[in-house]
Amino acid sequence: MTDKPSRNEDAYFARQEAERLEQSRAEIQRVTIESERKSHYMKCPKCGADLNTVDYHGVQVDRCPKCDGVWFDAGEVESLVEKDTGVIDVLRSMIRTVS
Repeated sequence: MTDKPSRNEDAYFARQEAERLEQSRAEIQRVTIESERKSHYMKCPKCGADLNTVDYHGVQVDRCPKCDGVWFDAGEVESLVEKDTGVIDVLRSMIRTVS
């Protein structure tokens, strides 16, 4: 009599190993994505310096102390426009310059 595993046993262990590998890969990918996010979080997209959050007419915007870039999160421009702080003219002039 041989101690050779049956096909069912081979398939079972192959599935178990495949599941472990998939879980391991998913965890590695999750850790990699989180690490990349942390390395870019609150960094200036232009020069890479740490951004500071400043209050501009009641809206929190991100400003770079190195290159003086100002970066808006989703909805911040709309909030400034709603407050009618004269930002509309500044944004229009910026758009004209870029166009």
